[in-house]
Amino acid sequence: MNDANDEAGARGAAGADTADAIGDLLRELTPQVLGALVRRYGGFDTCEDAVQEALLTAARQWSADSVPANPVGWLITVASRRRIEVWRNETARRRREELAAALTPSPPPPDPDPAAETDDTLTLFFLCCHPSLTSASQVALTLRAVGGLTTAEIARAFLVPEATIAQRISRAKQRIKASGAVFALPPDAERSERLSAVLRVLYLIFNEGHTASSGAALYRVDLTLEAMRLVRELHERLPGDGETKGLLALMLLTDARRPARTRADGTLVPLADQDRHRWNAGFIAEGIALITSALAEAPIGPYQLQAAIAAVHAEATRAEDTDWRQILVLYELLHRLAPGPMITLNQIVAQAMVHGPAAGLERLAAAEADPALAGHHRVHAVRAHLLDMAGDRAAARAQYQIAARCTLSVPERRYLELRAAQLGDASRSS
Repeated sequence: MNDANDEAGARGAAGADTADAIGDLLRELTPQVLGALVRRYGGFDTCEDAVQEALLTAARQWSADSVPANPVGWLITVASRRRIEVWRNETARRRREELAAALTPSPPPPDPDPAAETDDTLTLFFLCCHPSLTSASQVALTLRAVGGLTTAEIARAFLVPEATIAQRISRAKQRIKASGAVFALPPDAERSERLSAVLRVLYLIFNEGHTASSGAALYRVDLTLEAMRLVRELHERLPGDGETKGLLALMLLTDARRPARTRADGTLVPLADQDRHRWNAGFIAEGIALITSALAEAPIGPYQLQAAIAAVHAEATRAEDTDWRQILVLYELLHRLAPGPMITLNQIVAQAMVHGPAAGLERLAAAEADPALAGHHRVHAVRAHLLDMAGDRAAARAQYQIAARCTLSVPERRYLELRAAQLGDASRSS
């Protein structure tokens, strides 16, 4: 009986592994298939819908023994047939509506055998991050068109209703169509700005996966891994771009800590308390190599500086060995180059680690004038940390309690409540 159960379990595991492998393959092929259709037929919106239907068909029909010899060609053929079917239905509808005008039918689209001669991944990145779109729409469309994720998968990743994601994607495609955007790389004059938008979208996807803004999970591995895969794709196409290389390094060095960020019960473990032996040594080595190369070969940018900071943390074998002076210098450069509320908070922490908690608290009081920071739970958490460093446990405890009430992340709230309780216990015992 146990042998039968073991065999059934093994078959189930093998089936899951096969499904995962096919899912990975489909995500990898999505840009090639979509690019081939858009180049052949035009109309990003209808082609993207056709590709999604082809992907769903493949997910249902393919298995370990039945993946076509030419999977790209198979997907292009199926998607093309769907695209032609849609065209025929639209033509028939127009004929019915305009019979009185006796319009001459439009010529049919080409046969469904376009060849994927070029890789359109970079073009798709730029199109999905078109300046006419909101950040939320750029993220959703990039994950769908370049990442190959379904609407349901994107909705689950961001903990929003599927209908919301579907609406974002639909509106994004309508905006792209209305803008008159063509399926081509942007002119040289616009390319740098558009690349910055692409990198920002990938950064947003990774950050939401690394520390979820709300919900019961601290992180969403599917998002972090997808962001890393996409930025690696971008790096392969733009190997000389320093910021793309810097962003990949930053993601690798940050995600390297993931195994040590939570305990078995899901409790958050702060950086200073993490077991560094559990960090991903392979990711750290690759990330350090990438950022070293980027800083030596390309103009310095914000992602490179953030990666350099992450590298300094990664190189310290113990928390007390961290070179905070070097980190403070890097944050000062980053603040001048790309100021932002979270950069300011991190810079304040580095300043306190170098010059003492009083200096950090003074700077924090001034920083709260920024509306983006006023009332933010991380401001209260940083103040609590600095007050604890200064020995004021009662005030630190109160700030941890406020921070816990303000955050929407369940793991963060539990950690902050735990810190407040620990400080309360310490105060009573003393």
